[in-house]
Amino acid sequence: MFKNFHGFHMFEEYQRRKRERRESKSLTFRVSSTVAKLLIVTIVSFTLLLIPPQSFGIQGLTLVEQRVIAIFAFATLMWLLEPVPAWTTSMGIVVLLLLTCSDSSLWFMRHDAPTQALGEFIHYKSILNSFADPIIMLFIGGFIMAIATSKSGLDATLAKWMLRPFGTQSRFVLLGFILLTAWFSMFISNTATAAMMLTFLTPVMKSLPADGKGKIALAMSIPIAANLGGIGTPIGTPPNAIALRYLNNPDGLNLNIGFGEWMSFMFPFVIVILLIAWVLLLYIFPFKQKTIILNIKHEHKQSWRDWVVYITFCVTVTMWILDKYTGVNANAVAMIPVAVFALTGVIGKRDLEELNWSVLWMVSGGFALGVALEETGLAMHLIESIPFGTWSPLAIIVGSGLLCYVLSNFISNTATATLLVPILAIVGTSMGDKLNGFGGVSTLLIGIALSSSMAMVLPISTPPNAMAHSTGFVSQNNMMKMGLIMGFIGLILGYLMLIFLGSHGWL
Repeated sequence: MFKNFHGFHMFEEYQRRKRERRESKSLTFRVSSTVAKLLIVTIVSFTLLLIPPQSFGIQGLTLVEQRVIAIFAFATLMWLLEPVPAWTTSMGIVVLLLLTCSDSSLWFMRHDAPTQALGEFIHYKSILNSFADPIIMLFIGGFIMAIATSKSGLDATLAKWMLRPFGTQSRFVLLGFILLTAWFSMFISNTATAAMMLTFLTPVMKSLPADGKGKIALAMSIPIAANLGGIGTPIGTPPNAIALRYLNNPDGLNLNIGFGEWMSFMFPFVIVILLIAWVLLLYIFPFKQKTIILNIKHEHKQSWRDWVVYITFCVTVTMWILDKYTGVNANAVAMIPVAVFALTGVIGKRDLEELNWSVLWMVSGGFALGVALEETGLAMHLIESIPFGTWSPLAIIVGSGLLCYVLSNFISNTATATLLVPILAIVGTSMGDKLNGFGGVSTLLIGIALSSSMAMVLPISTPPNAMAHSTGFVSQNNMMKMGLIMGFIGLILGYLMLIFLGSHGWL
């Protein structure tokens, strides 16, 4: 998280409350719970590693492929049960793959089992390259821009300037907060966006009557808009980038979906779903006071470096949107702000320490799993052994979206996408033309990115939800009611849009 970001104290408060909840349980309970979870993970993983290969029903399963299956199960259970932070699981995945499945694995891992061929090892550089995947560079560029906009005061300046047209009528002020939060969330982390916007909301809350429901509407608008806004761009939330990596893989689907192309269909969708959220918030939590006076302040003193940030921000976003016309890949464009801000002193060594490395490492671990599925041949064996082609296309599309939605309400949406996207890429490929009537593999994978962002039923579902809940204005029942309604509407509209665009060849 970015310590110099407006509202960082909100994030610190959120983390403090998490620590208090953990520490409220006795040390004995915490230790025994963690040990029990790790024991479950260990038993299941070793069982999958040691059982006879024919038990999987996969023709020609090799020893290395069986190890990958065991590691995949390890990752799934660790992310579901979370005995340790999610990013540490990703590090464990990378090390396990290196030591057991790569051409640089331990010596005793390079021998055939009596009943099983050893199979193809993964090139160790392919696993380590996951840390420098082009998508990781895209994230780094986005994180650097977020730090720079905060240091320069651009975030507060934009917030003040962009909210001005919405006037003082309560319902339009609410719409302003929704749209502005979503806009920021398209380019910077939804957690940072929520922290900043909740800070700007604090003086507004003081001017509203204590018994009015308008406070709930305003507080709820921030996490809803932060979660949904991330759908709008490839860098808005990690699941988007994970889906794009598989869709654009030159050795795989090679669909070449650009930054601007993604925004061309996702941005209008986000606007529509946000307007629906606005109407619902006004209906469920009506304002008692009809006018609101905004008072957004920031104490930043401007310098020439601020203009460097303003210009670079505009150039970078423009080049992202127009990547099909400039010919410069969005991942390459992401390096422009990194270079410019470093050379001009806008960011320094301390700022680099504030990058959200845990997200980058978690995504990298997921990419390493995808590499393992491909390079060991397990992906091809799954396609050949499981009759995906006989399954109903609509059932797979809808079922995968619902599974993603349910999982993302309880575990990280990045972890959910990391688990589901590689497998669904295999499923989609194996079904051939059967998915074409519903938009093809694009609908399947982009649907996962969309479904994960719709998951916001509980305070634990996303950090923005947790921070909004911690303000005291939003109860769990309020959040569950809005989360379920928005999830239901968002999934239906989202999949209808993807199927329509895909079936007409526009996706």
